[in-house]
Amino acid sequence: MIALFLLFQAAVTPAVPSDWSKLPDLRLATPADYPAIMTKFVRDEIAAGRCVAPPPVAGKTSIKVDMIVLVASANGEAVKIVPRAINCPTVEQFAAGVVQKAARGNIAGPPPGTDSWYHVGMTLTWGP
Repeated sequence: MIALFLLFQAAVTPAVPSDWSKLPDLRLATPADYPAIMTKFVRDEIAAGRCVAPPPVAGKTSIKVDMIVLVASANGEAVKIVPRAINCPTVEQFAAGVVQKAARGNIAGPPPGTDSWYHVGMTLTWGP
């Protein structure tokens, strides 16, 4: 029974695309305090040694998290979020959670005709 369910699920869920550059962008409005909260979380993860920051450029450190979001044709809701690995799982998971929350009831337009993948990214930047 479980095998049949998994087979059915695999048949109806579009495969995770390998080329994210051709996906349309998913635009989401996020509350104004999100960037500050997210940046603090990332800085804390780096300070705790769970992530390694890239070298600063012009005195600023930036971390970009790209994700793809599967939007269901039935209701226009985000049903799956896949972050691109940046060697910092806690930040990847946190960013995916932020996108999930921002997407809930907030995806503009009618549901797509089929389950469709979209791209969303966020860049967190801070100075010294």
